[in-house]
Amino acid sequence: MERGGWRAPRGGNGTPVTPAYGRAVVAPSAGPSLLRGLVAGALDLLLPRHCVACERALDAGERGVVCGRCWARLDLLPEPRCPRCGHPRPSRPAFLETEPACRWCPLLAPYVRAARSACWIGEQGTGAAIVHALKYDGWRATADGMAERMARVGWPPDVVEERSLVVPVPLAPARERERGYNQSALLARSIAARWRVPVGDGVLTRTRATRSQTRLTPGERLANVRGAFRASDGAPSRVRGAHVIVVDDVVTTCATLNACAAALFDAGARIVSFATFGRARTVGDPS
Repeated sequence: MERGGWRAPRGGNGTPVTPAYGRAVVAPSAGPSLLRGLVAGALDLLLPRHCVACERALDAGERGVVCGRCWARLDLLPEPRCPRCGHPRPSRPAFLETEPACRWCPLLAPYVRAARSACWIGEQGTGAAIVHALKYDGWRATADGMAERMARVGWPPDVVEERSLVVPVPLAPARERERGYNQSALLARSIAARWRVPVGDGVLTRTRATRSQTRLTPGERLANVRGAFRASDGAPSRVRGAHVIVVDDVVTTCATLNACAAALFDAGARIVSFATFGRARTVGDPS
């Protein structure tokens, strides 16, 4: 029997050779790749992998640590969307000659060209479970699948043409040591590889630790991150005149991203855009 592209050994007359009972037959041409496949199959049988979001056993052939069902259940931002901030907006009534004003664009600083997110994020749901697995459960491998969805989101043509550096939102050193990595940096590296642009690791640093933004009001969020980021000493030579994309896992009020953008703009960046995996809903957002 031949499966998955593997051909059973054959004798001189072309007929398959029947292996001795209990002895594995390995095609000479397959080499290490077949052995790796056999080992992986045995491990999946003995120690089945489970989705880090829903804890369901992964199907055979599923890559990564998140199952296909969970990726399919992401609550994607619907159309139509604002061309600048990417936020969903109600369809324009037929009697209006102009588009209604966007309610989310005012959150962006004047030197922010565009913002894009892949899906809605709430306190519960698939998107939140995926983010939690990356940030708090140590599942670094989740970042690549998240970045893949982020990289698919459409941008204005000028952003695609001009983006020249991807910069992650930095963590406070103590928090990064505790977590073992910066989730935004993992996302930034994976997106930059897909976009074929450099990653600006170390371009931004935190000047002080900040409280978690999760439970803060919009005003408290602004105060919490005001002056919390600065460009590194070598940043001006890398960002001067550039269109920089700042990457984070989730955006709510843009307070953190705007603080990063301010530091980059002061260091000489010409313009900044934001890319996140998730975006928090606001009152009145369309489903």
